Amino acid sequence: MESVNEKITLELPNNIELFIKREDKLHPIISGNKFRKLKYNLAEAKKQNHTTLVTFGGAFSNHILAVAGAGFEFGFKTIGVIRGEELENKINENPTLQKAKQLGMQFYFVSRTAYREKETIFFCTHLEEKFGRFFLIPEGGTNQLAIKGCEEILTNFDKTYFTHIACAIGTGGTISGLINSSNKNQQVIGFSSLKGSFLSEVIRNFASKTNWNSIEEYHFGGYGKVTNELIQFLNSFFLQTKIPLDPIYTGKMVFGVLDLINKEYFPENSKILMIHTGGLQGIKGMNIALENKNKEIIQYDEN
Repeated sequence: MESVNEKITLELPNNIELFIKREDKLHPIISGNKFRKLKYNLAEAKKQNHTTLVTFGGAFSNHILAVAGAGFEFGFKTIGVIRGEELENKINENPTLQKAKQLGMQFYFVSRTAYREKETIFFCTHLEEKFGRFFLIPEGGTNQLAIKGCEEILTNFDKTYFTHIACAIGTGGTISGLINSSNKNQQVIGFSSLKGSFLSEVIRNFASKTNWNSIEEYHFGGYGKVTNELIQFLNSFFLQTKIPLDPIYTGKMVFGVLDLINKEYFPENSKILMIHTGGLQGIKGMNIALENKNKEIIQYDEN
């Protein structure tokens, strides 16, 4: 399945061309990179005759909602292990969990301490005792099967036309797939949505090429954090382009790309393709949090 590349019609210096790949439009619920990451995981679950999917995530997780949507559409029972016991009585205040519940997902709320143990054999055994046999999809969806799916994002045209590919980094799966499928003459640039450089090691484990680098100056305080400057940018960008961006991943990446263009980071005549990885479902929850703090909110026509 191919997504559309939209040209960004803003005035840019040095004869630079800028496009965004609308992966957010691939599916109404299994949005963006989650569609790619789940594709081969679902096929493998079916091949192994599993009927239940178990995964992990936080309160506003795009991945949790995507797995719930995939289960609903393809006939799997889904169980979401959710970080934060205090959320158990707040499902109706949380648009992401509310929607996932409507799609049939069963929740298992655990403390933040227990959540940190989620990858241990002890925790997995505990889950099997509680829920029976299941197919495990890691938090964020990143594994070898997910990377295989993300290797299908770039088309043959993308690999020959563009000089640079830019995407946000969360768990490192999407950028790894992009690196593996890119042309060796292209530069793949990842914009970290988290503080710290530990993700570079994860990417090195999955990526088969070295034509990439990660930029860590545009996380706006860390994962899930936003500033007034970022919110104002998202609203302004939408007014100018009619393209909605999420505030956790793609919005930060697009901000970074445009800032670097203005700082002449990219050579003259560069052709840059930004990957829109979806995540728009999280905007409602973000706006609730912003309103509670009397902060400016994200204002898009469709939200």
